[in-house]
This record gives sequence, structure tokens and C-alpha cells, in this order.
Amino acid sequence: MIDISERAQQHFLRLLSQQGIDDLSIRLRVTAPGTPAANCELEFCEPIDLIGGEWTIECAGFNFHIDGDSARWLDNATIDFEPTSTGGQLNIRAPMIKGHVPGVEAGLIERVRYVLEAEVNPKLASHGGRVSLLEIDADGVVLLQFGGGCHGCGMVDVTLKQGVEKTLRERVPEITAVRDATDHAGGEKPYYRKHEGTSAAV
Repeated sequence: MIDISERAQQHFLRLLSQQGIDDLSIRLRVTAPGTPAANCELEFCEPIDLIGGEWTIECAGFNFHIDGDSARWLDNATIDFEPTSTGGQLNIRAPMIKGHVPGVEAGLIERVRYVLEAEVNPKLASHGGRVSLLEIDADGVVLLQFGGGCHGCGMVDVTLKQGVEKTLRERVPEITAVRDATDHAGGEKPYYRKHEGTSAAV
């Protein structure tokens, strides 16, 4: 089901020994499985925290538990630890957790939403922003709503044309145009605020 490298096991064992708690283990679960927002979460776990449906992997000096509902999403998953000069990086690769990318036979709305959640919103999140689909008309025009740091942002037109629209039209060729339906005058925390026709970082 899941391959935990020796380096990763040693890393987990170090973390567990630093906690000073007997019978402490590691538990992995998948949040929002089968969606573009799926993610893996690791946590320390005591015996009293186990609910009984977990899959358990016996590692070198500790147990690694997989949440029962998450197990089916972790086929061919791997966990590795790459040491660096500043410590190291834990890498979890789980190719199945997001489910399958909608194919050309899927509906237009499903494919657009997938691209927004899988590619566009993760990029906008670095600026505290997000975008959601309002509608797609019969001519293939996509209407979007911006929120968070994109709401009222002085650079939203650039984001729309050079980022969001470009990505959507590359991934979903049926789209003819992408338009912003957001009332940006009401934005409370824009990432860039307009000042006399210029843009300045807040």
C-alpha cells in the first residue's frame, strides 16, 4: 500500500523519541480525498487516539498507522526523508489521493472546476486569494468570482488575463473567454491596493 523509506522511518523515530511519551506512534490521514484539494496529514498518536479501523505498519521502533477511510487513496504512495544542510525535507508522494483528472468526456463545468482547484487556486493562495466558478454560458464564456487577497486587488486584471484565463483555455479548449464578475470596490484585504492609478503592495 505505502512504502516508507528507511530514512523516513529514522526521521519519525527521532521525532517520537523527542516527545518523551511511551507508546507514541505516527498516524497518516488523507483530507478531502478524491478532490483537487486532497492532502496528506501526519500527526502523533497515542493508543487512546486509535479508533480501531486503522491499518498498521510496524516500522523500526514504532508503529505507523493509516486512517481506515484513507487507506484506499494511498495505493503506490511513498514517504521519504531527504537530509539537507538545514535539516531535511519529508516528501510524501500519493498519486491516487486526488482521484482521476476529468477526461474530455466529462462535463465542461466539472473540468473547469478541476483546473481552478488543482492549478489556479494553489497559486492564488500564495497571495491569500482564491477564485470560484459562477457559470459558463452557451458560448463558452466563463464567469468567475474572486475572493480573499484577489478581492479588490489592483493587479486582478493581470491575474485574470495572464494567469487564470491562459491556464483555463490551455486545459479546456472549449472555453472562448474568461470574465470577472467580482465587485472589487468592496474588497477589504487586497494583496495589491490601487493608489492613484498605480499599484502598491499593502
